[in-house]
Amino acid sequence: MDFGLSPDQERLQEEFRDFFKREMEKAPAGWVGGNVEEPYLSDENWAFHVKMARKLGEKKWLMLALPEEYGGINASPVVQMIFNEVAGYYKAPGVDVFGVKMIGPVIHAMGNEEQKKVHLGKIASGEILWCQGWSEPDAGSDLAALSTSAVRDGDHYIVQGQKIWTTGAHRADWIFLLVRTDPETNRSRGITFLLADLKTPGISVEPIVMMDGQHSFNQIFLDDVSIPVKNRIGEENEGWKVAKAISNFERTGILPVGYIERELEELIQYCKETRSLGKRLIDDSSVRHRLADLAVEIEAARALFYRIACLHETGEFMESVALSSAAKVFTAELYQRLIYAGCHIMGLFSQVKHGSKWAPLKGAFERLYQHCPGENIAAGTSEIQRNVIAWTALGLPRS
Repeated sequence: MDFGLSPDQERLQEEFRDFFKREMEKAPAGWVGGNVEEPYLSDENWAFHVKMARKLGEKKWLMLALPEEYGGINASPVVQMIFNEVAGYYKAPGVDVFGVKMIGPVIHAMGNEEQKKVHLGKIASGEILWCQGWSEPDAGSDLAALSTSAVRDGDHYIVQGQKIWTTGAHRADWIFLLVRTDPETNRSRGITFLLADLKTPGISVEPIVMMDGQHSFNQIFLDDVSIPVKNRIGEENEGWKVAKAISNFERTGILPVGYIERELEELIQYCKETRSLGKRLIDDSSVRHRLADLAVEIEAARALFYRIACLHETGEFMESVALSSAAKVFTAELYQRLIYAGCHIMGLFSQVKHGSKWAPLKGAFERLYQHCPGENIAAGTSEIQRNVIAWTALGLPRS
């Protein structure tokens, strides 16, 4: 569904579609796509991701909304949303979630001019790729409990600590991280937001291999790491403000509606082509009703995302805080409902792995079934999002 797009927006939308349709024919044989971890899982996937990032950078499509001097085309947030949706639909790589959708927008909104000049062009061109250093062994969903310390020494901070569950750190170039600069305070006060080159001495990356044998997560150890003060976003001890801003960008970009729509379309096609007990799956009324419910929810999610984009376009960024949390909760749980519905419809065949001739849709749902619960955790748990909605939109007390 197109939400009253202008002729120029429709033209760009078609241009995006043509590009991704053509380029995704060159995807590696093992490419499944659609989630943040996919580019990091193999050398072939990573090479494809980097190549696509450079192509998108050349077209100035990675960060469309940036001014031209920083590598964008000064497009509206709605155009950026159109791009995100189309890229998601084609399960395309190249869009560095941590750089393009998170730290890039924050540097543009909250960084100083030097930081904008140093970093934005390299993010927008796909030259530098990022990862996120937030969670720690004792501070995950309760991120304000983090203990990684940073002590100022002249023009540098000396950082000590550990980060965990860092997606893509083994392949990224830079990391943004939260550190505690005031040991006398706890919770969100006393936290500072820093940027660091992963080649900085004292930073070591160790893999976390999941139970299915895949490697996208890592733990990072920081031992006497010297980070320049000029790499601080915002003021010292006020990094929580930056963290909240980056979280809003993350929550509206982590799971594109176009991707969920594509998975539903493929499931519908499977139901049209597959027979059970002498009839097509799609001819079962309970299957049709379930698929129809999912289609309606996808349109509701799309409307919510475009509403957020419109608020950004009119400068009402703070008004979108609760809506960003709502969008994250709704799409994460919609994604789960879609995957569970697909597994139910396919039956035991849904658990056959990629590579088997018996695997429906190349085994996608077997893998997605294991992956989708994590969407309720990434970018802040659903419980946290509901608290944000309660506090910021409904004015409910925190106690």
